[in-house]
Amino acid sequence: MRLFSVFLFMLIMLSAFSQDSWLAPKSAVNIINPYAGNKIAAQKGQALFSKLCWTCHGKTGGGDGPAAANLKPKPKSFSSADLQKQSDGELFWKLSTGKGMMVPYKHSLSEEKRWQLINYIRTLAVK
Repeated sequence: MRLFSVFLFMLIMLSAFSQDSWLAPKSAVNIINPYAGNKIAAQKGQALFSKLCWTCHGKTGGGDGPAAANLKPKPKSFSSADLQKQSDGELFWKLSTGKGMMVPYKHSLSEEKRWQLINYIRTLAVK
């Protein structure tokens, strides 16, 4: 029984650690954003963000929306250096596939709309 308890504890700890790191596959790194730098796409992304994302990610993308308090892991701040150093392809992959409480948007948003969200997220970088 003690061995089982130790095993269970280790499994829980490993799953908690893996929740904090969310890596896109290497193939996602080189996915090209067809709307990179497009200000209109970013504006459309902001409108989508205001409808779909703010409750978890916060009105300014700080990961501090009203639903964030109950989420584990907490949503990342879109202005964080760790998030902003990821390629557009990595962010697009994450937005498309989801993980845990982050729903996969590949089923409900067109590819164009997902790229619009990525372009808006890029505007949230600390300058």
